[in-house]
Amino acid sequence: MAGATPQMPGPGHAHGHLPSSTSPVTSKLHFFNSVTDGGKQIPTYRVIDGAGQPLEGAVLPEIDEALARRIYKNMVQLPILDDILYNLQRQGRIVFYMTAYGEEAAIIGSAAALAPDDEVLAQYRESGVLLWRGFGYDNIMNQCFGTYLDSCGMGKQMPVHYGSKELHYHTISSPLATQIPQAAGVGYALKRDPARRGKNCAVVYFGEGAASEGDFHAGMLLASTIPSPTLFIARNNGFAISTPSSEQYYGDGIAARGPGYGVHTIRVDGNDVLAVYSAVKEARRLCIEEGRAVLVETMTYRVGHHSTSDDSFAYRPRKEVEDRKRLDNPIVRFRLFLESRGWWSKEEEEALTKRIKQEVMTAYKKAESLPKPELKEMFTEVYGGELPWNLKEQREELKKLVKKYGDSWEPWKNELKKHKGEGKDLLE
Repeated sequence: MAGATPQMPGPGHAHGHLPSSTSPVTSKLHFFNSVTDGGKQIPTYRVIDGAGQPLEGAVLPEIDEALARRIYKNMVQLPILDDILYNLQRQGRIVFYMTAYGEEAAIIGSAAALAPDDEVLAQYRESGVLLWRGFGYDNIMNQCFGTYLDSCGMGKQMPVHYGSKELHYHTISSPLATQIPQAAGVGYALKRDPARRGKNCAVVYFGEGAASEGDFHAGMLLASTIPSPTLFIARNNGFAISTPSSEQYYGDGIAARGPGYGVHTIRVDGNDVLAVYSAVKEARRLCIEEGRAVLVETMTYRVGHHSTSDDSFAYRPRKEVEDRKRLDNPIVRFRLFLESRGWWSKEEEEALTKRIKQEVMTAYKKAESLPKPELKEMFTEVYGGELPWNLKEQREELKKLVKKYGDSWEPWKNELKKHKGEGKDLLE
């Protein structure tokens, strides 16, 4: 360009930089396909080995006996709860369920590192985050059974689609990855709120399969270009339903995508609860202090089936699953760590599992005996504000059908008896 000032080479760079960029100019033709030097893979952060012993050079997080025991108890309750609810679904008592077998460390370790009022947008295996915050077995059961005491949605949602405004846990939505761009929006809202800026972050959980959706990239792009305190936690558990991770991406996992969006990134052993706790705690600090997105990839393994609608042995060997249960169990690993410090014993283990089973069974029996919500609740809190015209029409149509069949046709009479008020609330 005529009159343009020639660009001077920068220090250490013979050919200078591109205009408005810090990218050094080079005369060598070179392609790259890795975010690390020399094409090396991204390392995985670990604190304790499979026997619960600290790795050489590892720095243990600041964690006392009380917190360690609380983390362990919360990890232990997840498979017990999953066992009972999975069996209830198989007996036809609830319609659907999803377990978190094998991912207890990734879920509870991250939950323990968050503030109780950080906004969580989960996928569907993070019920442990709610339990950590005090949600309780009664609330779990009432949601799964869809009783009139269901605080999550008055029976409108599928089982495991929890939510709690009080506990800052946004209601689960079934479509894959929709929570990711939503989380970037929540993080931006926190940044704009003077009362919460620099105090809280938005935390979004998702599987590596969800990271194949466009919504993942939309969320990462939004949170990085319009910087917001949004913490992305990817659970790389090896499978997106029946598709193994080896068929989901050619690059170096999900962590490789973080630098492309200019965000701090770490890959962590998702079966090491102390590593997860340390990584997420530091990620949260960076997220809030810098007001920018951070990505954490937890490497774990989905021991259970994808859901009660899936048979994972149709696409993976049973022996592979059994070997992972035996060789890399996150609960056993942490228990060995606790026992080596005298913080846990066999007697306490037996007492804990017995107590949790009794509490879960008590909550289940109570929920199963409760009626479903009143029929009018079908139309409430679907939209904010005044009830829209289409729901008014549907409510009137149902009212006519209840009047016509409610007292005369046995199938309707039997179904209405399951609801609190037996449909009379709709006729008022």
